[in-house]
This record gives sequence, structure tokens and C-alpha cells, in this order.
Amino acid sequence: MIDPRLIGEILVEDGLCSAEAVESALKQQTERGGLTGELLVGQGSVTKLQVLEALGKQLGLTVHQKIEDDQIDVSLVGKLSMGYAKDSEVLPIRLADGVLSVATSNPMMTSALDDLRVLFDGARIEPFLVTQDVLNTAINHAFDRRARADQVVGDMEKGDSGVADIALELEDAAKDILDEDDEAPIIRLVNSVLNQAAKERASDVHIEPMEKYVLIRFRKDGVLKEVVRTSKKFQPSITSRVKIMGNLNIAEKRMPQDGRIRIKVAGRDIDLRLSTIPTAHGERIVMRLLDKGSTTLDLKTLGMRAEVVEAMAQLVHRPNGILLCTGPTGSGKTTTLYSALTSINNPDINILTIEDPVEYQLEGIGQMQVNPKIDFTFAKGLRATLRQDPDVVLVGEIRDLETAEIAVQAALTGHLVLSTVHTNDAASTYTRMVDMGVEPFLLSSSIVGILAQRLIRVLCRDCRVPHLPTDLELEQLGLKRSDPRLKTATFYRAKGCPQCSMSGYAGRSGLHELLIPNEEIKRLVVSKSDAGTIKRAAVAGGMATLRDDGAQKCMGGFTTVEEVMRIANADEEE
Repeated sequence: MIDPRLIGEILVEDGLCSAEAVESALKQQTERGGLTGELLVGQGSVTKLQVLEALGKQLGLTVHQKIEDDQIDVSLVGKLSMGYAKDSEVLPIRLADGVLSVATSNPMMTSALDDLRVLFDGARIEPFLVTQDVLNTAINHAFDRRARADQVVGDMEKGDSGVADIALELEDAAKDILDEDDEAPIIRLVNSVLNQAAKERASDVHIEPMEKYVLIRFRKDGVLKEVVRTSKKFQPSITSRVKIMGNLNIAEKRMPQDGRIRIKVAGRDIDLRLSTIPTAHGERIVMRLLDKGSTTLDLKTLGMRAEVVEAMAQLVHRPNGILLCTGPTGSGKTTTLYSALTSINNPDINILTIEDPVEYQLEGIGQMQVNPKIDFTFAKGLRATLRQDPDVVLVGEIRDLETAEIAVQAALTGHLVLSTVHTNDAASTYTRMVDMGVEPFLLSSSIVGILAQRLIRVLCRDCRVPHLPTDLELEQLGLKRSDPRLKTATFYRAKGCPQCSMSGYAGRSGLHELLIPNEEIKRLVVSKSDAGTIKRAAVAGGMATLRDDGAQKCMGGFTTVEEVMRIANADEEE
């Protein structure tokens, strides 16, 4: 909203400087000219940032204290020179959906904004304010990164990208990739991709061969976005570089392969799970990034409601039983189970795990990795583990009858077993395991809790906009206008800003549905009731569904109705 007050009035009324200082500046302005804000800064009455914030209020523009390198789309600066950017005090940051986000330290230079509108084919200009020092630093970094990218492409076009050259110039993959300067262009390209993925906190990197080009995409906050397209002729070199880093067979291109890469980016240790598969246009590569340093294994940080955290804490301290975590791939099940183990990990108990693969090394816990090549399966690992006198056993996944039966027997003979199952909700887990062939009466006796979870994107706090939900949106969340909680709730919608790369979201949190079986649910399980009947009984007993949890997060301003509906089923049975 535009503020009609003068800069001096805003600064005085906000308590940032005295009226006498403003009068002195105005007197200087009358005698020598100049801008009021600059004169106030010159006489030491206010800072540049305070003047900028007052200007932002006056013009209705947001003010940012800094611009991170990874916020800038360097491909945009190719349309202007560094000299023009500095003289005009503008820098294009991000272009999305016809809106160009522009950093400026002088919003009065409207001619520069008009130039950008023409340069970017009539895009709507959305400026935000930064100090001149911040802007100049960002301009220097953006044009430097652009120059280095052009150099890499130029080197590659000269043909310095063969597999033989790469093999000669390979260095230790465990070294910090930001410290590597004198590599072949393909190595620099791969390192640049991994560096950018780590900076943006992407969860996966996809390298996908198409008919005429190679597409590189990142998955960030659960959503894929295109990063770059490169020439088809570089595909063999890129594939070979990545496979060598993961100790895979570069000569084998007909079979899927799995590997692991360990790198350092800006001092952070990052593990990458590597998978390659053959496709019609070449080998497709996916790397999952596991950043040990940024992962906090604590149930309280996973987005669980307080009552779910308390109930989980009680379940993981039980002496025996099966605690299952369910949800699709990439929904955070492993992180939840690791957090549960961490909360009970102490020298008094023996904790062993069987995983595929071991994603995070946990101190004080014995961890094994299955190996199908030598027929070392979950079932065999679990059977061997029970001879190691464990108190708690984590099984990466229950995917067959043999593993399920051993897990049930372990739970019935005094062990706490934690594991995962792929089902849509908590109640479906019972029917899934009955379908595997497990006797219902054994399930009712051994399962002590089932946690279903999903990951949803969290709204960016810098740009979220208040939103009045429609009747349809409330109906989708299972809410009614008469619900007393709506009186104190504020809904928001996503907007997009440079801080969140114009997505409107920043980070992810969990939706959780915890089913703790009571006598009624156990009776229904033994009688082989369907999942819908079991779910209704659980809800009648007080279970909050995934949609209920989503509704609470919408009312708390954490996410949007659209995001909850994208993740949780809108057609849940009441």
C-alpha cells in the first residue's frame, strides 16, 4: 500500500530520527540540492537501510536486506551488460509466469524498468528494493557466474569433453567440489549441477536423455523443476562422469545400476544415492541428496502435532510390539523412524537395523544393509538380528510374507520392531498385511501403532497473502462455517518472491495420521473387516486423519488448501 507521507515524516514518526535532523537536511537541500534521504545519511542521522525501508513504505514496495546467489537466474543477465545494470541500478532476478522480479536501489529510475519490460517481451515488472551495496555485490556475482558458465560452454563446444579426457582428469570425489578449479568442462558442469542442487536444498537431481538434448531437473520441496538443457553430444561424457563418481561400470549400459557418491559442498558432507536405468535415448540418472548436516533427527521438528509427538514417544518406549510408518516413497518415513530411534538411543538398550540402503549412520546403533546379489534379504537379516540379543529392531520395509511373519514373531517374543509399509493410510495397513498372508489375529496382537504421513510444502513467510476460504475449500478440508476454530484462524495463499524463488513455498513439513488400535479396532481386524470400516472406528475413537491435520495446518497459516488437497485425499470417508 502506498504511503502518502514524505520520507522525512515517515522516519520521524517511526522514531528513526529527530524532527530537527530532518529540518537540517531540508535546509541543506534548499541550499545545495540533493535527496532528503541521502542528506540524512550523510549527516549520520539514519542508515541507508532505514531510508530504503521508508522509501519502500512510501512506494508500497518490499525491502530485502540481501540477495542470495542461488536466488538469481543468471540466464536473465545475458540480455544486458554489467555497465548498464550498475548505471541503471537494476538486476533481473527471476522470471516466472510472465512476471519479472527485479532488484533495484533506485525505483525512481522508471526508464530502466521500462527497458526491462521491452527486453523481456512485455513481462510484468515486480521490483523490490535493496541498498546500492547489496545490489552491486549481486550484479558482480551474477555476471561473474554468467561469464564462467559461458566459458564452460565454450570449452565444451571446442570438443574438450571426451570420456578419455575425463578419465585422465578425475580427482578424489570426497574433496570439496567448490575447491576444484582446473577440471575438464564436463567435470565442472557436473560439479556445478551438484553444487546448485545442494545450495537449493533439492532432494533429487534428474539427468534425463531426450531425443535431441539432455534435460537436468531438480526436485525441490517435492516438485520437479527444469534447471538446464544441454547438447545431446555431451550425454555420454556426463553419464560416464557421474557413473565413475559412483563407482559404477561405465561399460554396462544395458542394465540398471545403483551406487553411492560422497561429496562435500561448501564444507557440508552430502551423500548421494545414485540410480541409472537404460531408456530409449540413453541412460537416465537420478541422484538423491542426503545432507547429514541439515537433517535434525527429532520428532518435534517433523511437523507433528503435540499429541502425536507425545503418543509416539510412548510407543517407542514400549518393550515390545510393531510400530509401522506408512506412506509413499519420499514421504519422510525413514527420517521419522530414525528420529524415533534417536529419541531412545542410549547405552542401556541394543538397537539394530536392516536397511536398503543405510541412509544415515547413527552412532551407537548397529546398522546392516541388505544385498540381494548374495541373497541377503530383509527376512534373512531380521532372522540373524534376533540372534544378536536386540531390544529394538528397525526393518527398512516389510514387503513380503516371510519378513512380515518374522517381524510379528519378534514383536510377540519381547522385541520392539519398527518398520515401513507402502499403503495410502493407516487403516489400509491391516488389509495390506492380511493380503500378504499374515494371520489377522497375529496382527491384532502385535501392532501397537501405525503412523501414516505425507510431506506438504510450507508457505513462504516473506510473501504469503491472507486469503478468505471459499465454501468449497472449507468443504474439501472437512470444515463448516460454523466451526468455532475459524473465528481465530487466518488462511493464506501462495504468492511468490525472490526469497522463495517465486514459488510461494519454502521448505516442507509433515501431515500425520496416527492409529493406535483399541479393542474395537482389534475386533474388526480379527474379523477381516475392510479398511473403510477400520478407519471409521479409528476416527470415532479420536484419530485425526491426514485431511484433519491438513485443515489444522491451513488454519494455522502453514500451508494452503490446494497443497493439502494435492497431498491428502479429498474424498475421505467421514
